[in-house]
Amino acid sequence: MIRKVIAEEASGLEWFKSSYSDSSDGNDCVEVAARTHSVLVRDSKDASGPRLGFAPSAWAAFVEHASRD
Repeated sequence: MIRKVIAEEASGLEWFKSSYSDSSDGNDCVEVAARTHSVLVRDSKDASGPRLGFAPSAWAAFVEHASRD
């Protein structure tokens, strides 16, 4: 996965969109921001909307599993 910086918010979070998120609609994906003790995920179409938080180990397991498919 290649990360592309999307935006940096006032909170200092840098949001990334995967290069694998390449659909006909460039906004049809999720964005990810890493923090010290969590990984945040949001819908790219609603950047100010809700976010999901994951433990770094859970996110790493998900990415590892997804990369095998």
